[in-house]
Amino acid sequence: MTTANARNVLGQPLPDDVVVGGDYLWTRYRRYPVFSAHWLAGRTLLFGSVILGFSVLTLLAMSISPATLAGALTASAYSFIAFLLMTTAGPACATLVRHLRLPLRRERVLVVLSLCVGIVIAYFADRWASGYINAFMESQMGQPAYDLEAMRAHYESGSARMGVMAVHLVTLVFIYGLLGGGMALRAYFGEQRRLADSRHRSEVAALQAQTRESELRLGALQAQVEPHFLFNTLASVRALVRQDAGRAEATLDALVDYLRATIPRLRDGGATLQSTLGEQLDLCARYLELMRLRTADRLRYVIEADAALRALPYPPLLLITLVENAVKHGVEPKPGAGCIRVRAWTADGTLHVGVVDDGAGLQPGVGGGMGLANVRDQLAARFGNRASLRLTGVAGGGAEAEIRTPLDAHA
Repeated sequence: MTTANARNVLGQPLPDDVVVGGDYLWTRYRRYPVFSAHWLAGRTLLFGSVILGFSVLTLLAMSISPATLAGALTASAYSFIAFLLMTTAGPACATLVRHLRLPLRRERVLVVLSLCVGIVIAYFADRWASGYINAFMESQMGQPAYDLEAMRAHYESGSARMGVMAVHLVTLVFIYGLLGGGMALRAYFGEQRRLADSRHRSEVAALQAQTRESELRLGALQAQVEPHFLFNTLASVRALVRQDAGRAEATLDALVDYLRATIPRLRDGGATLQSTLGEQLDLCARYLELMRLRTADRLRYVIEADAALRALPYPPLLLITLVENAVKHGVEPKPGAGCIRVRAWTADGTLHVGVVDDGAGLQPGVGGGMGLANVRDQLAARFGNRASLRLTGVAGGGAEAEIRTPLDAHA
């Protein structure tokens, strides 16, 4: 993550699925990353409000005691400052560390050390405030808040002293640690995991949306029959009716078969967005048969694929686009007969499907049309960079278009 990105992340609210604590007034600061400036400001305001209320209650209690008003105000102020330092010193140090935009591993170590520094600051702040309040109570009310001499006399033995040290250690770790950001530390480490999960969910959702958009575009393509192709075929049939009624009838039959395969069954919903390699090869065969009849047998074609490969799932409308291009840009512009060969095979865990023609060959501008662009988009949406479309010239004339897809994606 770059420095600019880190700054943006720390300054922006967290995604809703990462936030913990709800959208209450006293938990809204949690909408920002732990140990960010916004988070620290909201937390300090919350803790400061609670400590201020406690200090006001302490002041009211002292106001009915023999203490002077100035002394009570001073003692309450010391108490407020001490507790505020105890609760914010560690988080403030950790916030400073996060805004240094260090590598994550180093940042985590320094955040933990910052909270440890905060515990030390909290300890000395407590000692400082307790010392003043104890002196104040003794001078103005006749007795100290804590009778330190009596406590020393009671814990003179070594075992008692060890017990006191243990109690102080527990207090230091648990009370100062929890008040000084211990719970926030747990949230900080959990936040990294929740953010990673959130990013993963976003990426999956974006990929699913891209796939849905791609499938909608594919459905729109399936719902279209290229007008000039249909009109040209019907014109060919009209011309054949008087010349060769049998060929005209065969052409109509081939056109009906082709249209049945290409026009989507809209009542099936998304069913037509899924197909097998065999179905796509059969669609190509119907189209090529129709074109053979239209061109008075000038076109020949061969389709080769093992039965096991024909059963594999395969994206629809990819192969037919390559076959149409082979007819339109390869065979039709070339005088005389032409042949188109469609073949499927596997190699190195990849399914190869090639369309080869012996026509006019690759011409300038061929390969940049909408049909091939759609093929590339479909491959990218379904397989990412694991699939490709390759166009090459063939020695002696003609061209080859080959689609490569990962074989495991078809299993």
